[in-house]
Amino acid sequence: MGLFHPNYNAPGPGVRKDEPRKKGAARFFEILGRDMGDLFRANVLCAICFVPALALIFLGILGRAVLLSAVGGLLGGFLLGPCYAGLHDTILRALRDEPGYWWHTYKKAFRRNWRQSLIPGALLGFLLASQLFMGYFLFTGGQPDVASAALICLNVLLTAMIFPFLFSQMVLMELPLPLLIKNSLLLALSFAPRCIGAALIQILYWLAVIAFLPYSALWVLLFGFAFVELIVLMILYPVMDKCFGLEERFRQQQAERDAKNREE
Repeated sequence: MGLFHPNYNAPGPGVRKDEPRKKGAARFFEILGRDMGDLFRANVLCAICFVPALALIFLGILGRAVLLSAVGGLLGGFLLGPCYAGLHDTILRALRDEPGYWWHTYKKAFRRNWRQSLIPGALLGFLLASQLFMGYFLFTGGQPDVASAALICLNVLLTAMIFPFLFSQMVLMELPLPLLIKNSLLLALSFAPRCIGAALIQILYWLAVIAFLPYSALWVLLFGFAFVELIVLMILYPVMDKCFGLEERFRQQQAERDAKNREE
């Protein structure tokens, strides 16, 4: 069988046709149990690509070298971007209950999105590096400046609100990057309560991961990215479906594939 399933001639695992979807925690554990292998594989690739960025960022923090942290975030983001887009594609397919073998669909998504994901990945890496660098010295250097602390917190919050939409749109639709950023910002502000809740989950989750390092490193390698991103996208998916008609588009594509298969 192997880690990356080589047999994708069959339609692949999925759910029974017209089966009603569960909601809330039941839906989360349904997806987690059904697609755990796919989430694990996509997560491992994300974690491996994130290691260079994390190493350079923390070396910069330890050496008080902001340039090293910034460069580490940019370069690491270039590596992370395509795999982070692949993780979003994997999760969104799971949320749509789309059948198929992971490695086959992941490769197609990777080839389609890797170029466009480089700049968003680098931007995300740079923002993460700057937030960690400034946050570390601000909050460990005694009494923090209130205005600076508020700006960093707002920066982190907006980043966590916008980027899930950005990478999700990237793998779902073929749009230029400026329009992806504009749409992501508008979605985050238009559905602020839901998006703030999703952002706070991400922030608290990663703060807990950082607090328990190095013990949490194995968790990050196995499921750290996929676990929290699945929760976040479950919260945000109804917003994207409402605005872009994702479910209707998927049903149309599925009907077209079924009709083509019947003709063959």
